[in-house]
Amino acid sequence: MQITLAFAPSARHVDELVLELPAGTTVRQALVASGWIERYPETATAPLGVWGRKAGPEQLLRAGDRVEIYRPLRVDPKVARRERFAKQGAGTAGLFAKRRAGAKAGY
Repeated sequence: MQITLAFAPSARHVDELVLELPAGTTVRQALVASGWIERYPETATAPLGVWGRKAGPEQLLRAGDRVEIYRPLRVDPKVARRERFAKQGAGTAGLFAKRRAGAKAGY
């Protein structure tokens, strides 16, 4: 069966590898067969997924599956959004961007 492994070691750089493996292969076996554990040591303990859904290392793969290896987030998305909002200024973002002339703030 044919599966695809995907990993982004850095921003805007994605490595994809297509492997031909026997039926009954697990996610962990596919990762070991790819050789990425030696190439990218952080993949040994990284969270894994199949087609965007969380998967354990012992999950069996089916033909055509895409195994994804996830990196940890560097910044909490909520914090990043707050920082972007503060940088843009309260008057130029979100609900406050389209204020009628003479209207109260926030309306």
